Amino acid sequence: MNTYTPKSPLSTLQYFITPPHDCSYLNARPSRMVFLDPKQRIDVLTLSDLSRTGFRRSGDYIYRPECHSCRQCLSCRVPVEHFTMNSQQKKAWKRNKDLTMYITPIEQANEQHYKLYEKYINIRHKDGDMYPASKEQFEKFLLHTCTESFFLELWKDDQLISVSVCDALDDGLSAVYTFFEPEEHKRSLGVFAILKQIDYVKSLNLDYVYLGYWVPHSKKMNYKCQYAPFELFIDGQWHTLNKQLSSEDIINLGESLMTSYPTNWSHLLNE
Repeated sequence: MNTYTPKSPLSTLQYFITPPHDCSYLNARPSRMVFLDPKQRIDVLTLSDLSRTGFRRSGDYIYRPECHSCRQCLSCRVPVEHFTMNSQQKKAWKRNKDLTMYITPIEQANEQHYKLYEKYINIRHKDGDMYPASKEQFEKFLLHTCTESFFLELWKDDQLISVSVCDALDDGLSAVYTFFEPEEHKRSLGVFAILKQIDYVKSLNLDYVYLGYWVPHSKKMNYKCQYAPFELFIDGQWHTLNKQLSSEDIINLGESLMTSYPTNWSHLLNE
């Protein structure tokens, strides 16, 4: 494995780059990842700087796609001050007014958290590479962290109904993963969890909720572009999209990202 130094102010850190492997998002596509040496312990400020340059955390690993032939993995964040709910999000907010939110340090994870995670994975993601759920997987993926992480919990009376694993940043939070009660179909808990994260960041007078990577040609990722306005990290800069994209827009944008960054999408950026 080769060492790698990205072009950024964070170049004093040690990075590695993986050999090509199958992409997790797109079929029949090669992928490579740059990742921070996991032996390095970092603080909130460093993770914040990494997030602003397109990096993402999973367990002990902080990584960023670095593919030669594709640029579809776009870091996505919501500027909370300018966010406005659409009609579906307003309905989800109203349906879940009976839930109570708590912020819990990740060190306080217990059997109740794992049981909800296990149920969620085994019912909602039987076709995924995380099935079947296990405690080892839960701990490595969500509890092992190199920074300050917490649970944003939603409770219905004495029942834990949703957990969002979040990383604290100096300008907001990074949404690592959310799991919830899979039998509560009518609540739209995935939508509501993001809305509560946005609301929580607003209450702290911070700026952003980082939603990870948006991949236009991955349908399961398209929910991220519903939180408008949102910002995409393109060619080393953050650009604002002030409106929700149509299905045709998303398909065309994805096509333009298969070989290079889009150069003909200025009509959608910074409107």
